Amino acid sequence: MTKHYAGDRTIDGIVVTVDGEPLDEHTDSKCYTRNGFEWSYEGPEPSQLAYALLVDHLGDPARAEGLQPAFMRSVVANFQNEWEMTSADIDRILARLA
Repeated sequence: MTKHYAGDRTIDGIVVTVDGEPLDEHTDSKCYTRNGFEWSYEGPEPSQLAYALLVDHLGDPARAEGLQPAFMRSVVANFQNEWEMTSADIDRILARLA
């Protein structure tokens, strides 16, 4: 089943969802920041978002942690204010980064 990920900067703040539900930050397994998600630059908040997307997609925190730096720099740091991607998009990106 293909998952749908989306992010938006709203009047109420940052919203990141997977299939319409809030994306877990996964700070219990790896904490880059407690300040929530962000994107469009390189830093701890985009790192947390990259990690959370990868953990949700891969189901493997250790593998997600290893892939996070490249995924954050090449993808999350380049997101626009609103973004969407699917699990198939993530698979394509990871194949390209390998």
